[in-house]
Amino acid sequence: MAFDECPARQTGEGSCGLKAALLGVLVRRLILTSLLAPILLQAGPAEAIRSPSEILPLFNGRDLSGFHTWLVDAKREDPRRVFTVTNGLLRISGDGLGYLSTEQAYRDYHLIAEFKWGTKNWPWGDRVGKARDSGIFLHSFGPDGNSHDGQGAFKAAIECNLFQGATGDFLLIRGTDSNGQLLAPRLTAEVAAARDADGWFTWQKGGRRQTIERWGRLNWFAKDPQWKDLLDFRAARDVEKAPGEWNRLECLCAGSRITVLLNGTVVNEALDVFPTSGQILLQCEGSEIFFRRVELRPLPAKQSPH
Repeated sequence: MAFDECPARQTGEGSCGLKAALLGVLVRRLILTSLLAPILLQAGPAEAIRSPSEILPLFNGRDLSGFHTWLVDAKREDPRRVFTVTNGLLRISGDGLGYLSTEQAYRDYHLIAEFKWGTKNWPWGDRVGKARDSGIFLHSFGPDGNSHDGQGAFKAAIECNLFQGATGDFLLIRGTDSNGQLLAPRLTAEVAAARDADGWFTWQKGGRRQTIERWGRLNWFAKDPQWKDLLDFRAARDVEKAPGEWNRLECLCAGSRITVLLNGTVVNEALDVFPTSGQILLQCEGSEIFFRRVELRPLPAKQSPH
């Protein structure tokens, strides 16, 4: 008997209703499995995904313990010493496209990163004479170098942009797993009515809800509509400090919500994000950048998803 011909379809009674119910359960399980598979394959068993119960320094101030490097041209080797530690500072030279990745996957945390720009921009990523560019990838998943952009330089994630004039933007980085299946992050946000010149959305607390899937950008709330990709670009409402000064970026990842603060100001927020856990990456995209602090803390009680 075809499913649509079942006389008990509306009431769920009888054998047809039981079959329909069982079919519904099976379909839901298959969908859930397909969504979670890329994350579970990357992070291992669910218990391997860690939530901090106390202050957890990701960068210990001495070396790159707990991280591995990735460069599009050298994979897990670092022949040009792009990622180094000197005098307690983590330096990413910018001489390449790639990232420094935590070995561990995390969920439900308060990330604090203190960074400042260096002086060098490289031809990698077409950064010579352009705005200084890096990023922190949250909930990253899948194999190294799986991203569609950058010829496999990066990895599927929700990126919190570090980019002069655009620090605090969210970028969705899509990728492909080892079987060729799409790895597609997603977020929903409250946005302003008007789009930017590129057609993307700007966060506005209390605005209409908009879902962005697979790839795209969510601008921080006061991003200059006239933003240009120029070296040391600054706008009147920028929260980021001048080049050479230290900035404090915070990402509160609580369940399916990510809230971003820059120098104490809430600049962006994403809701209903997918995935909700993964590795944390510090990006190399053609600009020199320094970090003096990268740590996780437990979420404040009011932010906890539990």
